[in-house]
Amino acid sequence: MTISASTDLELMRASMLLETDPAAAARHAGSILERHPGHDAASLLLTIACRRLGNSSSAVDTMETLARAQPASALVQLELGRTYAACARSLEAKAALERTLEMDPSLAEAWRELSVQLLTLNEMAAADAAYDRYRRLTIDPPDLADAYGAFDQGRLEAAEGWVRQRLREGTNEVAAFTLLAAIALRRDDGLGEEAALREALLRAPCDGAAREQLARLMIRQGRTEEAMPAIERLLSADPGNGAYLILKVLALQLAERHAEGLSIIEGLIAATPDNADLWLLAGNQQRYMGHPPQAIESYRRAIALRPGHGMAYWALANFETFHFSALDVDNMQRQRARVSPTGPDPTGLEFSLGKALEDRAEFPGSFAHYERGNKLARDSFHYNASATTAFVERFKATFSRGFFAERPDWGDSATDPIFIVGLPRSGSTLLEQILASHTAVEGTRELAYVPTMARELAGTPDTAARYPENLASLGRGDLTALAARYLASAQKHRPLAKARFVDKMHGNFASVGLIHLMFPRAAVIDARRHPMACGFA
Repeated sequence: MTISASTDLELMRASMLLETDPAAAARHAGSILERHPGHDAASLLLTIACRRLGNSSSAVDTMETLARAQPASALVQLELGRTYAACARSLEAKAALERTLEMDPSLAEAWRELSVQLLTLNEMAAADAAYDRYRRLTIDPPDLADAYGAFDQGRLEAAEGWVRQRLREGTNEVAAFTLLAAIALRRDDGLGEEAALREALLRAPCDGAAREQLARLMIRQGRTEEAMPAIERLLSADPGNGAYLILKVLALQLAERHAEGLSIIEGLIAATPDNADLWLLAGNQQRYMGHPPQAIESYRRAIALRPGHGMAYWALANFETFHFSALDVDNMQRQRARVSPTGPDPTGLEFSLGKALEDRAEFPGSFAHYERGNKLARDSFHYNASATTAFVERFKATFSRGFFAERPDWGDSATDPIFIVGLPRSGSTLLEQILASHTAVEGTRELAYVPTMARELAGTPDTAARYPENLASLGRGDLTALAARYLASAQKHRPLAKARFVDKMHGNFASVGLIHLMFPRAAVIDARRHPMACGFA
């Protein structure tokens, strides 16, 4: 064996030790440098080993010398940047990493390292953009292949098992938590989804995909104020991203800032006028702004661009004064046979046909369409009735008369909030209108603050089973603080500053115990109507 071949073999063995025994790798590299001073590959290997051993300062001189000797080597510049970074020399690390990417923009690891340094330097938008480039250049980790395969096949328990096994091994944590979030989303487990996304962002603060999914989750839960900063950060890194802009429109819609949302949509339509979904969004904003003719025109444009647009038809059906023509009915019936069986289009078409035939007093046909539409809608989400029943039984067992008797006059004595709870279509809006007609009462809307507190108190998926039982551990001061937080959050929805206000978040029926702990003197109105009547309404 030649001296060169022997050295190459020793270098290969040393490189293989980097992950498991960097000290041994350093010794091998040092031995090679003793025999061959200035050996580039050995110098690079020694630097990497020293950095992994936490002794980066001694490696800086070596790397700078090597970078001068090989100014065109992207890999050398990458290691120089990493070495500077390990010594907390962020500006120099950033410059070296930018030189790396000028030489080879396909180096995914360089984009990731640059993102970290930009974040350290508080260049947040650039950091997020760099991490997005890293994500685009990387592929799914091979050791999660079984988990991805199970997820694609709908075997969620198997997928979760594979992911958690990889997490125990401590590999690819960001990808693992991102997949856990996707599994939780498929299960409609908002608590688990949020916990996984926050874990992913803890490890990769610039991960735009995780931040986008978290913002979408917050919007689904009505947490507009929390979602908006996340959306603005996404847009700061990618201002022209249409998906992010639409996400902002949805958040503005929840915040009842419809004119701002419409302005964004009009800008998107100007760029892509043939996008039917944008016309649907425009119609929604115009409707909320009290402009029915313009909204109807926008929905019609959406249908003209995509004749099977079930959601546009359903939006038209929701106008009390709108009636479909015979031509509309014929078109919906034709499109129902053509559209994809998955997605929202068939559901929207079935409901719209149900409404159209109901207006004609063709009740058997109308009912058949409503029945099919409801089956499609039910199949589109996860719901476990047994789990809900179990929760209600635990809820009843926790909030006994004795439980409240042990906590007399806890929380806040304020009578400002009036909570209306119950099923949708149970008459809550009418109740709110009646109450708000009083000079001392102000109508707000469905405020998401109590559900947010309940989710926080429930904790992670591992501790969620303890809620609501864990409310027993809250002290008097804890409840006073929660009540103060709720009132402060609701204040922005009380521009008239009246003595009392209405919060008609229907789902607060699942948090009545918490509400009574926070506000023992507040009014809670249970809006009741026969469940079948609510369903048909």
